[in-house]
Amino acid sequence: MVSAFEWYGCLLLLTGVAGSVSQRTDPLVPPAPEYAHSIRLDGDIILGGLFPVHARGERGAPCGELKKEKGIHRLEAMLFAIDLINKDPDLLPNVTLGARILDTCSRDTYALEQSLTFVQALIERDSTDVRCTSGEQPIFAKPDKIIGVIGAAASSVSIMVANILRLFKIPQISYASTAPELSDNTRYDFFSRVVPPDSYQAQAMLDIVTAMGWNYVSTLASEGNYGESGVEAFVQISRESGGVCIAQSLKIPREPRLGEFDKIILRLLETPHARAIVMFANEDDIRRVLDAAKRNNQTGHFLWVGSDSWGSKISPVVQQESVAEGAITILPKRASIEAFDRYFKSRSLSNNRRNVWFAEFWEENFGCKLGMHGKRPGSPKKCTGLEKVGRDSTYEQEGKVQFVMDAVYAMAHALHRMHRDLCSGYPGLCPRMSNIDGKELLGYIRNVSFNGSAKTLVVFNENGDAPGRYDIYQYQITNGSAEYRIIGHWTDQLHLNMNAMQWASRDSSMPASVCSLPCQTGERKKVVKGVPCCWHCERCEGYHYQASEFTCQLCPYEQRPDQNRTSCQPIPIIKLEWHSPWAVVPVFIAILGILATTFVVVTFVRYNDTPIVRASGREMSYVLLTGIFLCYVTTFPMIAEPGVAVCSFRRIFLGLGMCFSYAALLTKTNRIHRIFEQGKQSVAAPRFISPASQLVITFSLISVQLMGVFVWFVADPPHTVVDYGEQRTQDPENARGVLKCDISDLSLICSLGYSILLMVTCTVYAIKTRGVPETFNEAKPIGFTMYTTCIIWLAFIPIFFGTAQSAERMYIQTTTLTVSLSLSASVSLGMLYMPKVYIIILHPEQNVPKRKRSFKAIVTAATMTNKLSQLASERPNGEVKTELCESVDNSTPSTKTTYVSYTNHAI
Repeated sequence: MVSAFEWYGCLLLLTGVAGSVSQRTDPLVPPAPEYAHSIRLDGDIILGGLFPVHARGERGAPCGELKKEKGIHRLEAMLFAIDLINKDPDLLPNVTLGARILDTCSRDTYALEQSLTFVQALIERDSTDVRCTSGEQPIFAKPDKIIGVIGAAASSVSIMVANILRLFKIPQISYASTAPELSDNTRYDFFSRVVPPDSYQAQAMLDIVTAMGWNYVSTLASEGNYGESGVEAFVQISRESGGVCIAQSLKIPREPRLGEFDKIILRLLETPHARAIVMFANEDDIRRVLDAAKRNNQTGHFLWVGSDSWGSKISPVVQQESVAEGAITILPKRASIEAFDRYFKSRSLSNNRRNVWFAEFWEENFGCKLGMHGKRPGSPKKCTGLEKVGRDSTYEQEGKVQFVMDAVYAMAHALHRMHRDLCSGYPGLCPRMSNIDGKELLGYIRNVSFNGSAKTLVVFNENGDAPGRYDIYQYQITNGSAEYRIIGHWTDQLHLNMNAMQWASRDSSMPASVCSLPCQTGERKKVVKGVPCCWHCERCEGYHYQASEFTCQLCPYEQRPDQNRTSCQPIPIIKLEWHSPWAVVPVFIAILGILATTFVVVTFVRYNDTPIVRASGREMSYVLLTGIFLCYVTTFPMIAEPGVAVCSFRRIFLGLGMCFSYAALLTKTNRIHRIFEQGKQSVAAPRFISPASQLVITFSLISVQLMGVFVWFVADPPHTVVDYGEQRTQDPENARGVLKCDISDLSLICSLGYSILLMVTCTVYAIKTRGVPETFNEAKPIGFTMYTTCIIWLAFIPIFFGTAQSAERMYIQTTTLTVSLSLSASVSLGMLYMPKVYIIILHPEQNVPKRKRSFKAIVTAATMTNKLSQLASERPNGEVKTELCESVDNSTPSTKTTYVSYTNHAI
């Protein structure tokens, strides 16, 4: 199998032989064909150079039109740097640098063929089969030994060339190749560069996009290592950061078809919200993309973010300034070298014969033709040779001139340190440097550190990369004049002057390139599946707040969202206030009731021994009035601010007042019932109808209530709670926590249940004693009192429990309960005691003692009354009335009301 070295040797042998034979045969013939497209400078040490002097050819041609800036300017920068180094007594003293410079024609395959020249001297040639026409042994011209290569420009070319140079251990320093792939030290270990890799550039561009607030962008790359690697690095970094989404990633083919760029613009318009276009494309592709955008009337729509291939170049934006306006571009930090400007402007056809392409540059630059063999056929103007660069033509130093010179100086500084170490004190090249080892030279290159042509530090890291230093430009049009303006820089982090930016719309606000607008406060993002930068905004509803950018969480039960729904705040706590209408009405009724009750009590005490008071049963009346008073007083602890003491009073008084009232009334009605039932059977008085017995029975009934309250206190000590459910409305703004005593509805029913039981029992006895004559005690007033009270409490139950779900529950229930207590107390007070007070105060003549009657007479009268009532129901109205009147006249001689107390008769 033929080895790689043998293959390269065969190829170079033919080239070398052809050149050598030509030189030996006729010394007057032009230089050999191998030099027709290269520059050769003699020197002790020869450096190779690779420059895109010509553009890529079309229709199969390897080379196309001349590149004035990228080709000639850079090439001359290398020649100028070599001249400066050779003149510098402190850098490589007594050692002359030479050069062998080739044209890559901006094509990687063509550059590969050209770079074979650099390894020519490293391959041994077999000349046994080669003979001259005279039969003599041929003499081969000794090829130049290249110890290092400056270049290439395009990353694709550098990658192709680096694969060959590493085989022969020839170090390579690029001045423009920025593909991240070249940072792989395992594959391109002899490659270094004075420009930062695109991984830095991609980070800088991502920082720019982020600073602009653009999170939805498209990418556009020229097919090849530079474009594809740059976009890949940008996509990778954006994916890791998570802040920027890629809407589309489009690629420009190497050989684009007709209409290809129009299709690219239409594809980009499929995602109209992704206005920012991150471009890693060559200069020609950038120009054609802008032209397609202009043809499709998209001026001002796209927000271009260009890599260093765009930089601050004029050629991509010529005649399409409006569509490029606002473009943000990035360029490695650089400076214009004034010495090079003076040098280049002094170049002419007479003093720059070493540059074999300078005549072609002259024609292109001045638009003229040099003699019959000029390369500009049809040009009417002939070159005089007296034209001057910068005077008769426009001139602006190409951006990479600084880096070309830095690359040459880096190689020179490495050689200088090697010469100092290997040839200490030896003038010129010592024998140890006659055959420079590429691996050893690479070590010196990686360790150089010096201030370059722009006074910036030139160093390399372990992968041969330069540090990232970029200037940020924006293409702006001001008063009809378009120019690139520096708006910031990037050195490990972005420094951007937002105030210096200008947009095509002339609007001071930042144009947007986002898939979705930011959500408002209190709204969460519902991300579209697969596109994290696109979302729908959903408001956090109800009692939820915005816990994070993407989630809503429920506030704790005692809290509600704040106005912005970004956090929770305590729900306001309310209680029934004294000034509330819900409290004013029951308090007013209670106060009136208390005053009335006090008035009755004072009247009874004052007229304690009068017949009316004594006939009412003084002891039981005071018990009943105490219960009425407690019913009124209960209103105040029910409305007062809940606390342990207030809650205790509520538990005690809630059912106690009613218990006092209905226990006393029950005892009274039961006594009347037993008396008249006993009278039907016997003239003997029933047991336990004395005042003392009545008090004992009453307080026995009351003690049951007190015992229940005591058990309640022990089982569940009184305390306050805040009820957040009572007024937990759908709108959190109206939510309130209600401060209340811990008394459940069940506890309330149990507390009032015993009193209601007494009330119902008392009502039953009132019904049973309804036939007692009006002249005998209070049976009928008690009956009316109980009927009315039952109606009040029957109305209370649906109102109280029917409002359990109302937002005003606390107010309604408290008011209903207190008013019901006050009304039941008022009914008892009004029906049982106000008539007596009326007689005592206004008709004292009726408050006089009457004759005593025996128990038998009382029972007989009651029996006669019952019989008359029965007759009244059986006879016609007239007859009944006559008989009833006669019976009444016989039994009661006086027509006046007589108050008879059973306590005044012998039992």
